[in-house]
Amino acid sequence: MSTAALTSLLDYLYGTLSPKNMRWVGEHLIEYAKKEENEQLRPYTMQEIDEMLDEAEAAFEAGEYLTNDEVFHHKEKVTV
Repeated sequence: MSTAALTSLLDYLYGTLSPKNMRWVGEHLIEYAKKEENEQLRPYTMQEIDEMLDEAEAAFEAGEYLTNDEVFHHKEKVTV
């Protein structure tokens, strides 16, 4: 989002929210941003990686996968 769009959003919020509501929105935005940052920066443990691989291998063995043609066909349907 551009700086101008964010500035416009702030101006709108300043003009429509009460101080109490501004504080509530601000606290929730900060809490959400911290959670997102922590999730993005947290490396996987070897156990988590092993579990993901086990799940993927089990799904593959059960036939739960898409072929190349299915993937590209799905992509065309989504983008068209």
